[in-house]
Amino acid sequence: MKSFVRNIICLVMIFTLFSQTVLAEEKHAELSDDSKSAILIEKDTGAILYDKNSHEKLPPASMTKIMTLLLIMEAIDSGKLTMEDKVRTSEYAASMGGSQIFLEPGEEMKVKEMLLAISLASANDASVAMAEKIAGSEEAFVDMMNKRVKSLGLKNTKFNNTTGLPVEDHYSTAYDMAMMAKELLKYEDITDFTKQYESYLRENTDKKFWLVNTNKLVKFYPGVDGLKTGFTGEAKYCLTATAKKDDMRVVAVVFGATTSKSRNAQVTKMLDYAFAQYATHSIHKKGKVIEKVKVSKGNHKEINAITGDQVSVLTKKGDKTDGLKTEIKINKQLNAPIKKGEQIGTIIIKKEDKELSKTPLVAEKDVKKATWWELYKRAFGLFTQSR
Repeated sequence: MKSFVRNIICLVMIFTLFSQTVLAEEKHAELSDDSKSAILIEKDTGAILYDKNSHEKLPPASMTKIMTLLLIMEAIDSGKLTMEDKVRTSEYAASMGGSQIFLEPGEEMKVKEMLLAISLASANDASVAMAEKIAGSEEAFVDMMNKRVKSLGLKNTKFNNTTGLPVEDHYSTAYDMAMMAKELLKYEDITDFTKQYESYLRENTDKKFWLVNTNKLVKFYPGVDGLKTGFTGEAKYCLTATAKKDDMRVVAVVFGATTSKSRNAQVTKMLDYAFAQYATHSIHKKGKVIEKVKVSKGNHKEINAITGDQVSVLTKKGDKTDGLKTEIKINKQLNAPIKKGEQIGTIIIKKEDKELSKTPLVAEKDVKKATWWELYKRAFGLFTQSR
């Protein structure tokens, strides 16, 4: 009798475990069944809401241009470029195949027009022209791309061009692509380009060119305003999408869907899931001054530590955010020079000792090394004050 009962208990346990596995697989299939890998994150906190093989190295196709766009936006933010600057097309840039706006050697377009071409039409010729404008050559720009990947702490991405055109040893992952998108979205102006469904280049000329966004979700899913599609025969259909609803912005990535329709359907499921199940609560806006920080041997004695991104916490829908605590950590012994936007600390939001979000604090402006004369005057002032 005891043996019979034991056998029944074992059968129940096996059935329960099997059922849980099936449920897990069904949940897995519900969001991204027709892809090689996928991920869904909340943008402010970086919290992962869904994951499928997100660290598998795969060809990213034109999603490569997310890093290209990031470096362009950083060049604009630093003052190296402006939206109105003219970009001249080299013969090499004009020779790019695949998606293009048919730039001619010597043709000039403004940076904002190139951004539009890359964002909507996934223009390879515009991508290379911008790379040459910023770094002098595509090769030098690719080096910048890979260094930026490393600075973000990403270990499973390697770029060999700016476009995503098929080339050996060029790969990324769903996780890495989501983190690059998260960084790009710090520059809110980028969605002014990526959210447009259609636009025109060369207006008022006989070469007027119609741009239609390769990301159809910007038209058909409320709140979608970017970011970048991708397709090659090897990579299949890929998409890094972002959408915002209320205070919540999410990023969904799909690698290797079999059709564009399937790719869009899977991203739609992920977005629906995120907005139905979770809520983002904003604590501090990007750029808010959190603390004044002393700087050693700089032309400024102090600098403002500001939020490098929006500070938020993520909860399940309906959960409360009371009892939150803020912890501020400033890097020890800050010495000049310090660049604007350089991380100089961290702001952490906790609840009951559980870390809910962690956001960089960055320098509000540049701090140069003080000259010997500035240091002398500062020391002499301290001397006279102490007498």
